[in-house]
Amino acid sequence: MQTICHLSALLSRQAEKYGNRKAFIYKKFGEETWRSASWFEANRDATRLSAALLKAGLVPQEKIGVFSPNSLEYLYTYHAAWKTRICVVPFYANSSAEQIQFMVNDAHIRIIFAGRQEQYDKAFSLLPVCPCLEKIVVYDDTVCLSPYDKISVRFSEFIRSDDGDTMLAEAEQRLRDADDNDLLGILYTSGTTGITKGVMLSYAQAQAALVANDKPLTLTENDRVLNFLPFAHIFEMAWSLLTITDGAISIILNNPADVLAAMREVRPTCMCAVPRFWEKLYVAVCTQIDTMPKMKQRLFRHALAVGRKHNIEYIGGGKRPPIVLEVEYRLMDSLVFSVIRREIGLDRPNFFPVAGAFVSAEVEEFVHSIGIFMMVGYGLTESFATVSNVQKGKAFTIGSIGHILEGLRVKIGDDNEILLKGPTITQGYYNRPDINTNAFTHDGYFRTGDAGYIKGDELYITERIKDLFKTSNGKYISPQMVEAKLLVDKFIDMVAVIADSRKFVSALIVPAYPMLEAWADEHGLAFASREEMCADENIVRMMMKRIDILQQSLATYEQVKRITLLPRHFSIDRQEMTATLKIRRNVVNEHYKSLIDKMYTD
Repeated sequence: MQTICHLSALLSRQAEKYGNRKAFIYKKFGEETWRSASWFEANRDATRLSAALLKAGLVPQEKIGVFSPNSLEYLYTYHAAWKTRICVVPFYANSSAEQIQFMVNDAHIRIIFAGRQEQYDKAFSLLPVCPCLEKIVVYDDTVCLSPYDKISVRFSEFIRSDDGDTMLAEAEQRLRDADDNDLLGILYTSGTTGITKGVMLSYAQAQAALVANDKPLTLTENDRVLNFLPFAHIFEMAWSLLTITDGAISIILNNPADVLAAMREVRPTCMCAVPRFWEKLYVAVCTQIDTMPKMKQRLFRHALAVGRKHNIEYIGGGKRPPIVLEVEYRLMDSLVFSVIRREIGLDRPNFFPVAGAFVSAEVEEFVHSIGIFMMVGYGLTESFATVSNVQKGKAFTIGSIGHILEGLRVKIGDDNEILLKGPTITQGYYNRPDINTNAFTHDGYFRTGDAGYIKGDELYITERIKDLFKTSNGKYISPQMVEAKLLVDKFIDMVAVIADSRKFVSALIVPAYPMLEAWADEHGLAFASREEMCADENIVRMMMKRIDILQQSLATYEQVKRITLLPRHFSIDRQEMTATLKIRRNVVNEHYKSLIDKMYTD
């Protein structure tokens, strides 16, 4: 049963409830061995850290920064801050020094908790330009501190307070003073337009979101939840809080690139992810199937058809499958689907939330068909994650973003914009009175900037209004929708659709280089460089043929007519992508202007 209380007391309550039961599974930075911590140990260490924060002189609602990959220490920092009414400002581990500088000065942060060498180096470089920054606490004991560093301390030393008892009375007083309207955090959006805004999140928001999200879920203390998305993102932050309230085991992965190996090692029952994760998994499975003998390929395709009928047409449609279909599905599940799930480490699946971008219908159907409940949803930092999601036990439609969260009011405004009001919605942006007024309608609804519609009891999203392109022929194009169509191809790693004020749609494509190089070898094509390979007419022609097949369901004016293959990935360092891997289209258009213009030269 979910534990409902003010977040400042959550770890304490769970320690009282579960004691020495396992709470967290994790790896220390640089280690290969999984460790574990009990609920009692987690609360003890978070309490020690809260005493250290008090000793450092931090007052209620003062801000601290966390600049690190996921780690157990990261979660302890969140909970220790909340125990003492301190506000946390998380930074993405791949953020640039310039981005961190803005957030530190904007939120007036005195202490940064830095994870590894990269984060420490960037944080230390900020000292001359961030006069408010007084201390850096380093999680990873192997980090080499600068010989000129007089302010940094290692995490293990920082929490080794010799006057914890002295601080206990003050900590208890802060717990008594805890207010639902206090800020628990400020999450700065990465900003695809380059504009960074700090979303204010309160304890009242969090509590409302945790209660509402838990009601339709089948999450229990027996679940094993893998956390691989960054804790700096509202999706993973809120998800980790939810799993803690239900007493589930949290498995913390500090390197998201290791997620596939980790899944096979720890066998999670739940895990939230972005669509790109499932797209890559779909491509990998299909590629493996393509190498099998024809008989096995036919069996797999037949199994998929059975799985789709059983899990989507009947279960997803709210209908009970006929007994004949039920028997055949169980057979296919035993012969085919259970093997696939076991190989990827999902042999005990409960449900898997996915959000953050468009989900291809092809991928969504595949995941459901093989017996994995993909909980497609939609949300924003401003809504404390969830606005809507597909829910077990309710009929759902492929292509929808699910059922609206209980207690949240949603209406469709001008330009079909999705508008929100309710207890989970932010009060606004930190230090930004200039944009707070326009962020809400006259009757208090938050403007999401996303266009959509409601059909029955399900919400649908059509496009991001600000990203909507208009061709020179007056046709509107949703670039994310077109990109989602193309990203299911095994030869495509990244896509940036071009269309705004242009006479037709084109695309910059970053190929999946290993796949493309293997195809070239098979066809006797040799290249001295990736630049040469990407410019080759045979390669471009093959890619265009595959794209034409993928976009058959699009209107003619939405279809990509020309492509340019890029010999390198879009980069966060070059500001072409945000820390959450969303394309900054204005930067891409500027960096690749000559290549884009060439596609429109007759």
